Amino acid sequence: MEKAFTRVQAFLKLEASAGLVLMGVALLAMFAANSTLAPFYGGFLDTNIRVGVSSLEISKPALLWINDGLMAVFFFLVGLEIKREVLSGELSSLDKALLPILAAIGGMAFPALIFVWFNWGNAETLPGWAVPTATDIALALGILALLGTRVPVALKVFLLAIAIIDDLGAIVIIAVFYTSDLSVNALTLSMLGFALAVALNRMGVQRIGPYAIIGVFMWVCVLKSGVHATLAGVLIALTIPLKEKDGNKALLLRAEHALHPWVAYLILPLFAFANAGVSLSGLSLSDLAQPLPLGIAAGLFLGKQIGVFAFTWIGVRAGMARLPKDVTWQHVYGVACLTGVGFTMSLFIGSLAFSSAEMMNTVRLGVICGSVLSGLAGYGALRTACNGRTRDADDTVRRASGTHSAPAR
Repeated sequence: MEKAFTRVQAFLKLEASAGLVLMGVALLAMFAANSTLAPFYGGFLDTNIRVGVSSLEISKPALLWINDGLMAVFFFLVGLEIKREVLSGELSSLDKALLPILAAIGGMAFPALIFVWFNWGNAETLPGWAVPTATDIALALGILALLGTRVPVALKVFLLAIAIIDDLGAIVIIAVFYTSDLSVNALTLSMLGFALAVALNRMGVQRIGPYAIIGVFMWVCVLKSGVHATLAGVLIALTIPLKEKDGNKALLLRAEHALHPWVAYLILPLFAFANAGVSLSGLSLSDLAQPLPLGIAAGLFLGKQIGVFAFTWIGVRAGMARLPKDVTWQHVYGVACLTGVGFTMSLFIGSLAFSSAEMMNTVRLGVICGSVLSGLAGYGALRTACNGRTRDADDTVRRASGTHSAPAR
């Protein structure tokens, strides 16, 4: 139990600092897209990169190598985290998992409904309904970190559990709704690779090399199959052993520990730099009032906080779950707002929903506006809640020690 708590603390600390890095990189991308560096920024994203030989060659611009290739590594890490949490973490029992599950369901349903309300009847923009359903855990925890130790640890774990379930929901959405025409042959080959990885798990193989080779093979097959290639990362992650062998630390924990800094400080910042560059040239407030960006911004800012808070309240009032220790309803509202910080995952889903540069620029505008508003609202609510908690704790200490505050002058 103590080891699990230490792992959670280390994870939260890493994610929080990574979130602050993401903020800086996003601002850098905005600067690059709106300065004399814009041609170089666009040229970098459009640079064509070829890998392979003859008919096995894969040729893509740098932007797609980042979104399809490097993000597969990110989803591999997400898969490892989901497996660990389900088998031995905060989602390993129904009593611990039910409240964040309810919160995450509300946090995905309401943003989608709000987006659809703004875009109903518009076949061009309706495919973006899933964009505001996502939460960027790194940025959300980065904002939470600004409040320091005043934030209850249980609240951070609650936010983390919601985000992990949210990621699982995003994986399902991508697999079901953002898959093009399927190649049965390529998909069959990828499933054979998955079956081989499962066999390695059953044989107790604890070296990452064989799984990595199979993972690359599966990524190529899934890429060619029509299913989004990043899902290969999730599938191979589910085969990584979590059981210890011969007294050695489980391969899943070792892989997660080794990979996490690379994803947090290289892959996600690179993704943010490639996807957050919104050109503000010619944009006005009327552009934000268009159905696509307005639906995304309102979905993130209003839908997330309404859905997460309402479903949490219903779960507690119905007696299905209890609030975590030291967590108040004001804390819950602040976290509900923070789940509206979509950014990385929202931009990623947007890149699957829309292929045109003009539409993606509009998506970026909605995601950034909704995420900024959610971050500010969440920080404000939590700062007020944490300051009140600190004052209550100080009053309790003073009463216990028999001391009193000096009268106000």
